[in-house]
Amino acid sequence: MVDNKLAHEEAQRTTNYEAIKTEVKSEVGGEIAAVAEQPNRREAEQIENVGENMRQKAINEVVETENEVERGRIIARVSQVVDYVFYVIYSFMTIRLLLELFAARESAGFTKFVKSVTGIFYTPFSGIVPSPTIEGGFTLALPIIIAIVFYMFLHFLINSLLRIFVHRKTTV
Repeated sequence: MVDNKLAHEEAQRTTNYEAIKTEVKSEVGGEIAAVAEQPNRREAEQIENVGENMRQKAINEVVETENEVERGRIIARVSQVVDYVFYVIYSFMTIRLLLELFAARESAGFTKFVKSVTGIFYTPFSGIVPSPTIEGGFTLALPIIIAIVFYMFLHFLINSLLRIFVHRKTTV
């Protein structure tokens, strides 16, 4: 009976010990959780600094993007003007080529007008290569064709340079 009583008391003590251990564990866990939920002053300052840095980066990125978009609009408008100017040059040079090809009368007013408008663009290329002529005065004016090709190349270069100014730099 003494052994039974001793075993029973020992079992009771073990049960009490486990209950106290569980209670202390839950109290300490609750305290740790409460402290962990409330950051200290230094941690709160760090969190605030990180948040402020992220806000500032976001604002800077929006401003930079807005500036790039505006620059892109301006360059696009410049590119449109450049395109228009070159299309006018192409048109007049093509008309001059056709007039030369079909042997238009030099004394005609339209022929004089086209030659006077295209003169500044054609002069650097006149006489660069011979122009084959057949009976009836029909002439294939190769210098005009060379001039058109040159102006196409120049047009391409100018638009390529404009695209360089619009290219957006992206970072990750």
